[in-house]
Amino acid sequence: MPAEGSTIARRALGRQLEKLRKAAEFSQNRAAKIIGISPQTMARLEDGLSVPSTNDLYMNALCDHYNVPDDQRRTILAMAREARASSRNGGGWWRAHMDRPADDFDPRVFLDDAALRLTAWHVILLPEIVQTLDYQRAVAWTACPNLPSREIDERLERSAKRQGRLEDSAFAVEIFLSEAAVREEWGGPAVMAEQRRHLIEIGERSNVSIRLVPFETRGHLGALVGSFSLLEFPLLPHTRFVERPIVHIEQYTGDLYLERTAEVDRYKSAITELRRVALSESDSAARILAISDGS
Repeated sequence: MPAEGSTIARRALGRQLEKLRKAAEFSQNRAAKIIGISPQTMARLEDGLSVPSTNDLYMNALCDHYNVPDDQRRTILAMAREARASSRNGGGWWRAHMDRPADDFDPRVFLDDAALRLTAWHVILLPEIVQTLDYQRAVAWTACPNLPSREIDERLERSAKRQGRLEDSAFAVEIFLSEAAVREEWGGPAVMAEQRRHLIEIGERSNVSIRLVPFETRGHLGALVGSFSLLEFPLLPHTRFVERPIVHIEQYTGDLYLERTAEVDRYKSAITELRRVALSESDSAARILAISDGS
């Protein structure tokens, strides 16, 4: 269940409603009249700021007029339920993998699509956004050895879509890696050699920075913090408010999303420390290449 105060569901709901409205070629004024609210309230709803207008009656009315298919309607209603359950300010959200119903939405997809900037620190596993297919497959089989091949392939397809964000030059990605994450063997030497080459190639993109924290770095804050991702967002399109950043911590049994300013600021401090101790981009690429060569 969402913890009190998470804004993720209503932010995701708002963006999805805006996409559906535009696909149906409705203006905000026309959509607002359908459920009897003001255009200003409709703008807040689509910006993820309004909760009272997310009841199922309103959501079904909008879906009816937008000619939304049943599977998307179920997702909209699930988002609305979670938005209502987490309507107060502040807080965070723990999402257990086993608790998510099949027709629910994946917060990671929403966050990836909406973010303007991603900053990540990974200690053991490489971040999914830079993983090769063979690397991902090896990790998936280790984590879920009894999972049917079809479900593994579906996971890989979803991951490939998220990795497509790297093609957007406006999407800034800054990744810090422990040397352990680059040396850890997943899938065998050939798989890791390909993965390391991929890291070097991805790091050459203008919107991507990959930097290594080597073993010889001692006593840095990243060793205490553990792996995490910080996602930052553009101004909200209608209200022009600043959308709060989110820290995502992926764990074995679920995902934790932090939104409180004090908590996010602590992770920002960790990023500042990682920038101080990490190798430069060119030195990081050289170290990754040396690891591949057996050094």
